[in-house]
Amino acid sequence: MYKQINAKLGSDAARIEFWLAMGGILLTLIISVFDVISYDQAINLQNKAQGLLPLTSQLPPLLFSNFITVVSYLLLCFYVGPAFESGKRSGSAGILFVFIFIAATYFIGIASIYFTTLLAIKILFIVFNTDKRNDEASLNREAALLTATWILVTISMLFVAAPGYFQLYILIDVPVAITLYLFALYRLLPRAELKGKGWWYYFWTIFLLALLSCAIVVLVCSCFDDGSRRVPSPHGVSILIVTVSNASDDKAFYILTMLILLTQLFITAPLAKKVYKERKLKKDDQINTLKTELGKSDASLTFLKSQINPHFLFNALNTLFGTALQENAERTGEGIQKLGDMMRFMLYENTQDKIALSRDIDYLKNYILLQQLRTSSSPDILIESQIEDYAGDLMITPMLLIPFVENAFKHGISLVNPSHIKVSLQISGNTLYFDVHNSINTKKENDPEEGQTGIGMENVKQRLALLYPGRHELITRQSATEFFIHLTMQLDING
Repeated sequence: MYKQINAKLGSDAARIEFWLAMGGILLTLIISVFDVISYDQAINLQNKAQGLLPLTSQLPPLLFSNFITVVSYLLLCFYVGPAFESGKRSGSAGILFVFIFIAATYFIGIASIYFTTLLAIKILFIVFNTDKRNDEASLNREAALLTATWILVTISMLFVAAPGYFQLYILIDVPVAITLYLFALYRLLPRAELKGKGWWYYFWTIFLLALLSCAIVVLVCSCFDDGSRRVPSPHGVSILIVTVSNASDDKAFYILTMLILLTQLFITAPLAKKVYKERKLKKDDQINTLKTELGKSDASLTFLKSQINPHFLFNALNTLFGTALQENAERTGEGIQKLGDMMRFMLYENTQDKIALSRDIDYLKNYILLQQLRTSSSPDILIESQIEDYAGDLMITPMLLIPFVENAFKHGISLVNPSHIKVSLQISGNTLYFDVHNSINTKKENDPEEGQTGIGMENVKQRLALLYPGRHELITRQSATEFFIHLTMQLDING
C-alpha cells in the first residue's frame, strides 16, 4: 500500500507533503485524545463527588472530526489533484462535490478550523500548479479558488474584531453569490445564448434564484435561537454558530436577506455577464487566430482533404492492379464498385461542411473493404470491423474518421509479419464512440508508401479542436508494438 500511494503521488515533493500532513493529523489526534480522556476523567470525578451523572465523552466527535479531515485530504490528493492535472471538464460534478463537502463540514463545525485552513491552502496549491490556459478546467479552477479564499477569509474573521453584520455577510452572502456566479457563468448564460434568450430572461432567472436563496437563508437562520448561540468544543467549532453569536440582534438575519437579493441583482448578475462576454470575445479571437495560423479556413480545410484523396486513390489503384494479376475479375469488379462509390463521395459530399453520419460511415466501410481485398491473401493479417449501421439524422464533418483508419492500415499492416487492425464505431443518442486498435510494423526501405505521410494526427486534432470545441475527447495510447485511439464526439442533429 505504501508503494502504491507513493506511485500515485508522483513527485518527491508531493510524497513529502502527503506523509507530513498525515503524520501531523495523526500526531494532533493522539494529543487531542489524551487531552479529552484526561478532561473527562477529571470532570467525572468531580461529578461523582457531587452526585451528578458522568459526563458523556467527547472522544467520538473528535475521532469523527479527524476522520472527515483525512477523507477530505485524500480526496484532494487522489481525486481533485489528478483531475486538475488532466485538464478535463468531464469530472466537474465530482470536484464541485468535494469542495462543497469540505466547506459544509467546516461550516457546521465537523472539521477543525485549523485543519480546514490547511485544506484550503492545499486547494490553492492545486490551483496554482495547473495549466491556467486550459479553458476546459476553468470551472474547476474558479470554484476551487473562490471556495478556498472564502474559507480563509471567514477563518481570519475569528481573530479580528469585525462587525457582526459584516461577518454574517461574508459567511452567508458570499458563498450564495459564488454559487450563483458559477451557475450563471457556466450554465445559465450559455443556455440562454444557445436558445436565443435575451437579457430579460437572464435577469428574471437570477431574480427568482436570488429569492429562493433568501428563503433558504431565512429558514437556516431561524433555526438559531438564543439557546443555540453557543460555541462548542475547540475540535468542532462551528463557524456559523460563532458568527451568529457575534451578531448584535435578530434583525441581522433580515438585513442579510436584503443584502443577498441586492448582491445577486447588482453585483453577481452583471459581473457574470461581463466575464462571460469577455471570455466569449477572447475565445472568438483565439479561434480566428487559430484559423489564420493553422490555415483552418474553408479553403485550408479543403486543401487538407485533398492531401488525403490523391494518396488514397494511388493506393487503391495499386491494390486493384495487384488483385487483377492474382485472379479473375470478380474481386476486381467489387473493388472498382467500392472505389466508384468513394470517388462520388469525395467529389460531391467531401467538400460540404456537414454531411449525414450514415454517408461518412458508408465511406469508412468501403475503405475497409478495399483494404481487406488487398490483404485477403495474407493469413497472418487480421482485420476486424464492428461498425454499427446507422440511419438517423446526425450530421458530421466529413473526413474526420478516415485518417485514423488510414494511419492504422499504413502503419499497422505488414505482408510479412503478423499484424492486426480492429475498428469499432457505435452511436448512443447524439454521441459517437470510435475506436481504432492496430499493430505497429516498421516499413521496409523499398515500401511504396515510404515517405507518404498522409494526414498527420496533429492535423486531425487541430480540426477537432476547431470544429468540435468542448464536444469531443480524443485519447491515444502507444506501445512499442501497438497503437490505440478512442474518439468520443457530440454530433449535431440535422435541422
